[in-house]
Amino acid sequence: MTFDDALSQLTAAIEPGRAEQMIAYHKQSREVLGVPTPAINDMAKAWRHSLDLNARVDLASALWDSDIFEARITAAKLLTQARIRPDDAVWDLIQSWVPQFDSWAIADHAASAGARRLTADPARLDIVEGWTTSDHLWTKRAALVMTLPWCKSNFPKPEEEAARDRILGWAATYVPDRDWFIQKAVAWWVRDLSKHDQPRARAFLEEHGPQMAAFARKEAGKYLAR
Repeated sequence: MTFDDALSQLTAAIEPGRAEQMIAYHKQSREVLGVPTPAINDMAKAWRHSLDLNARVDLASALWDSDIFEARITAAKLLTQARIRPDDAVWDLIQSWVPQFDSWAIADHAASAGARRLTADPARLDIVEGWTTSDHLWTKRAALVMTLPWCKSNFPKPEEEAARDRILGWAATYVPDRDWFIQKAVAWWVRDLSKHDQPRARAFLEEHGPQMAAFARKEAGKYLAR
């Protein structure tokens, strides 16, 4: 499967009139083809099954470098898989994308792929911690979005609890940042945490809620028992 083959398949799935809607919704200045999400999902799934790991990494890299909206999303989906061994090349590629994030849709799909690599090797949190002080909005945001899996356990192991507290510490440093996307990321993390660990979520909001933007504070506490 070459890049040209993949692009031909993406182009064949274009839905007339969709590109204009997507450009407006996603506020994209890059090329947008107008391919529906189900078609992208089907292609990415088929290519994951038909290509070996090295070929997938190469194709994902080429798709990303094309800077086409759907191609970048497909690149991320190609690498979104729980079990990949060895996965160093995949993690390295995803890391190389982070400084290029510039829109929530592309960033979130890439973060979903990156989250699998973090849970596969939690030692990589040391790298992600460095993103929390970045001047690049999307890198800073990625540190929280990519670590969302640590919100989701009802019965975390001690090392998972330690990681949870560590990431909440990062979130606390974000609270003074008034950028909407940063406030939203903090709210997202605490809201998802509250579904599984109300004491920690509540403690975070009691300490930091008054300094959060009103919309973020409300979102973060959405599922907390009154």
